[in-house]
Amino acid sequence: MNKKLPFVAAAGFLFSSFVQADVAGIEVGAYQWTPDYSGLIAVDDGSQAGTELNLSDDLGFSDDEHNVIWASLEHPVPFIPNIKIVSSDLDAAADSVLTRDISFGGQTYTASESVSSQIDLSNTEYTLYYEFLDNWINLDAGITLREYDGAVSLRTAATGSNINESEVIDFTIPLLYVKGRVDLPLTGFFVDGEVNIISFDGDSVSDTAFSVGYESDIGLGAKAGYRTFSLDVSDSDFVSDLEFSGAYVSVFFHF
Repeated sequence: MNKKLPFVAAAGFLFSSFVQADVAGIEVGAYQWTPDYSGLIAVDDGSQAGTELNLSDDLGFSDDEHNVIWASLEHPVPFIPNIKIVSSDLDAAADSVLTRDISFGGQTYTASESVSSQIDLSNTEYTLYYEFLDNWINLDAGITLREYDGAVSLRTAATGSNINESEVIDFTIPLLYVKGRVDLPLTGFFVDGEVNIISFDGDSVSDTAFSVGYESDIGLGAKAGYRTFSLDVSDSDFVSDLEFSGAYVSVFFHF
């Protein structure tokens, strides 16, 4: 499945709206994020509990590069929210040699086996928000719907035990969205922060980013910052307590 199709279609809609209406502005941008991975995952099969696996110690994950692209539309129409769409590639792979017997998805992987692992938390998010402040201090708030389309899988070599088990990650969650920006007058420099968060019935998702940047008079800008994403969920067959955190560098154009 091409995860960029929803973003491309939505971006086309945003651009069409911009051409046909008197809008306040459009922003498009992209950034590369290089997080470290930490935390635990476990996958059951309903009858057998999965082993809690440490991403770094058991599976060999360290860090990787991920790409994120976005577009947002802000308009002057009262009561109708602005919209922002973000497509995030969070697909990572690692190789390791097991130091103990583990259970994953009802299959037993034995110590000393070479295992290839993949965690795909790629997602597309759709944010509807209102602008509460719009001067040298900017404040936006609203609701994000984040749609995950990925999987967690472990496989061994075909010349060995030839096991290949995976757990599909396919769900949509609502998140509270807040973004703030403070411009340093007459300089073009700014600091900003963005939070997407929810906590319910013991499960939680938190995604925060803070950065320092510069925007020119023509709307072209760049920023560098630090993002932390955590996923703490437990359902009938998948348990995770994960954190991805690291620096990112972004470019954008606001017109």
